[in-house]
Amino acid sequence: MNLLIQNIRQLVTCAAYGRTANVGPAMRNLGVIENATVLVNEGKIRWVGPAAQFNESVADDLEKIDASAFVALPGFVDSHTHCVYAGSRENEFGMRAEGKSYTEIADAGGGILSTVRATRSATRKELKKSGARHLDAMLQHGTTTVEIKSGYGLSEDAEIRMMEAIGDLAQEHLMSVVPTFLPAHAIPPEYRDDPEAYIALIIDRMLPYIAKRKMAEYFDVFCERGYFSVDQTRRLLTAARQHGLKLKLHADELAAIGASHLAAEMRVTSADHLEHIDTNGIRLLKEAGTVGVLLPGVSFFLGHAYAPARTLIDAGVTVAIASDLNPGSCMSFSMPLMMTIACTQMKMTPEEAITASTINAAAAVDRSHVIGSIEVGKDADIILYDVPNYQTIPYFFGTNHVAKVIKRGTLLEF
Repeated sequence: MNLLIQNIRQLVTCAAYGRTANVGPAMRNLGVIENATVLVNEGKIRWVGPAAQFNESVADDLEKIDASAFVALPGFVDSHTHCVYAGSRENEFGMRAEGKSYTEIADAGGGILSTVRATRSATRKELKKSGARHLDAMLQHGTTTVEIKSGYGLSEDAEIRMMEAIGDLAQEHLMSVVPTFLPAHAIPPEYRDDPEAYIALIIDRMLPYIAKRKMAEYFDVFCERGYFSVDQTRRLLTAARQHGLKLKLHADELAAIGASHLAAEMRVTSADHLEHIDTNGIRLLKEAGTVGVLLPGVSFFLGHAYAPARTLIDAGVTVAIASDLNPGSCMSFSMPLMMTIACTQMKMTPEEAITASTINAAAAVDRSHVIGSIEVGKDADIILYDVPNYQTIPYFFGTNHVAKVIKRGTLLEF
């Protein structure tokens, strides 16, 4: 918990200087310090700056790390994942390679409902165990905070079991976990002919149960043609807010049906995907202060259009990046890989991609006051990379450059 990181070759602070996020041109200002020192006390950052200016008195037995060979960044914040589930869908990977569409795969028994069948059969212990494996690997790749959604149960019992498993991980794992309740991920097969009855089940039974027991921080809906309409989503979000939950929204992934407009209207914390957002939606998100969470791995994996990152950034929207780890549309948790794709396919600069994965991603889960940057008073979630400079991290892709992981001031051993 008490730690001195000395002689850091290059320290990328991602400092927000009192702001909740860095927006527009500020996304390129990473607050880089060459030959830096960080002092950690009781898991919090106590001092940060050039090594030559460090003159704090420290105890002789203080744990020290010589980071002269390393580049330091804040721990990544993965603000959109579905990493608790059962089963696997690698067979769909081959179907997509043959040209099958998302809809054709779903019609053949695949898609979300394939994972629903497996998840409904899994126990709470099994769900927690598989989720823990993902979290272990994420930590080793530099992610120190993760949002986890339910949404593969789609029944009262199975959704609660998923939230219980997510809660277990939040209590027991070293990773910081943000729990999100997503019962409106798809219409379950037993309600295919009566989706309104399923919406009533969510509003009348599931939401009160989850909220009363404080099992979730956020509520989310997949607002998309063939899933939940704008009007249905508005009712669900309104009910969730009345129960004290904060809001997120899957918006404009497959088509522009007005989901981003609704996100702005409801002032959700983040609107995620945005591959098909329109000009008005961009303006509304900017005015509402909603974070736009982009998921480059999904477009890469599915061969879909990419979100208009450059337009969003230039318009002044707060832009974040997340992995969307899930078995159907992005089987990857690597935030450095997401940054590489954002740079090569979405024309973000390395600096913008790093900002979007740290301080802005922290804003997408309402935690940028405590994580997302290396600033005095924040949690000491710090990753040391064995690279010559920060640009190497997205540039040299397909390998793990993490040398050391520090979570709340504790050097982790793997």
